[in-house]
Amino acid sequence: MKFIKIMLLNLLMISFAFSSTLIEDSKNLTTNSFSKKQKVINELTEKYAENEQLEIVLQTMLSGDLYYKKDDKTLVVIDKKEDREYFTSDIFSKVKYPKASKYDFKKVKINNKLRSVIKASLAVINLSSKNVDKRFKSARNLLKNLDLNDRPMVINALSKEKESDVKEVLQEIIANLDAKFQTGDKQIQAIKDLGGFLSAKTVQTLDEIITKNESELIVQIAKDAQDKVEMKKSFYSFIETAFFGLSQGSVLLLAAIGLAITFGVMKVINMAHGELIMIGAYTTYTIQQIMPGLIEYSIIIAIPAAFIVSGIVGILIERLVIRHLYGRPLETLLATFGVSLILQQLVRTIYSPLNQEVKTPAWMSGALEINSTLSLTYNRLYIIIFAVIVFLAILYVMKKTSLGLKVRAVSQNRPIARAMGIKSSYIDALTFGIGSGIAGVAGVALSQLTNVGPNLGQAYIVDSFMVVVFGGVGNLWGTLIAALSLGEINKFIEPIAGAVLAKVIILVFIILFIQKKPRGLFPQKGRDVED
Repeated sequence: MKFIKIMLLNLLMISFAFSSTLIEDSKNLTTNSFSKKQKVINELTEKYAENEQLEIVLQTMLSGDLYYKKDDKTLVVIDKKEDREYFTSDIFSKVKYPKASKYDFKKVKINNKLRSVIKASLAVINLSSKNVDKRFKSARNLLKNLDLNDRPMVINALSKEKESDVKEVLQEIIANLDAKFQTGDKQIQAIKDLGGFLSAKTVQTLDEIITKNESELIVQIAKDAQDKVEMKKSFYSFIETAFFGLSQGSVLLLAAIGLAITFGVMKVINMAHGELIMIGAYTTYTIQQIMPGLIEYSIIIAIPAAFIVSGIVGILIERLVIRHLYGRPLETLLATFGVSLILQQLVRTIYSPLNQEVKTPAWMSGALEINSTLSLTYNRLYIIIFAVIVFLAILYVMKKTSLGLKVRAVSQNRPIARAMGIKSSYIDALTFGIGSGIAGVAGVALSQLTNVGPNLGQAYIVDSFMVVVFGGVGNLWGTLIAALSLGEINKFIEPIAGAVLAKVIILVFIILFIQKKPRGLFPQKGRDVED
């Protein structure tokens, strides 16, 4: 124990000595000579590149906010100015000093040449940082602002770097610099190497070589490298489109799976299904308004809350309206359409007709950057995962539980199910509630992709019915395949035909499809269906 205490004390003393040396050496920045300041900056960078305090000093100096006391040359920053008096604090310790006359301080002046030197030193410091993200951002910044003078620094950083992502950017910097400024075999090899990178800077470098270089050989090699880059970009563009199609298909799955259950069991055309999605989205918005301090957890809290609220509303609709209209599909359609209008107006009265913004938690913000061309947004990535979880949960309930067995019995043969003692009216209400609850959960997901408004559900009701009809009424696997298929088809057609025409093409496709297969991809089985 005593040995450990001695070691900690020694480490503390070494750390203090290191910091105090930086403090003393930094006082040399107060010289009036710009050439001497440049020499001091280079010396400090060479000695203290891994010290975060040096970065603070240089950043403050670059912004023109670095001052020093005339009496002891202590470096300070100005916190506040009052007439001819300054409130200052130490640049290193952040200790605040009593107010003093502004004539007791002097600014550490810089010129354009020093600004370039400071920026280069900051690049060295960031490339030497222990923080991987900081090193990566620094390398990306150097790539955007290519400078031949940075080459030795980049080579030195590359020799020490262990992270593959940072190494790749550093290699791209060297390849770009050599392709632009080297000659002979080195330039040719560098141009060939550029074919393996995808950034905008690489594309720009290859364009410059093709348009400005007089050597036919160099131009041809650059064109070959450019073709490789374009091929890779096309591939990653395809992956990105497929990802967006998968995310749209996941949204359609969440929106349609509840409808597939109610439509399959109860044979009810529920035109208020879109409004149940809207209620789920507004539930998320309400939770964020009630608990503004829990934005990071609001989506997780909203999932069960939206399921319960939309489920209760769905049960009320079934008990008050739909139960009186079984066997009359057209009247059910008109009645539920009227219910949808009532729900829309109710929301307008409570929340206003304007769209409301639901905040995205930090853990759902941003994107997973695969490379310079491909990035996957976290909100869509989480929605895909969430849709799969919901689908598997519903599949488990329908296949492995007593409730699921009763639901399937009622959907396949209602009279026999009643004869076996199953209360079909109870199953109808519960099924409608579950389907409505899932619609509410879909609203939670949609709140992260678009603004929440009274007409939110109208945009998905037609698509939901198309998914159900295409997949096969009441078939969960059919709903999954149909939702993902329509989502992918729509995203691949959109860039060619436009958003509106893409939907028209899909609608025509489904109409032609049901001419051949009226019961969808996976038709439901049972005596009720055959009848």
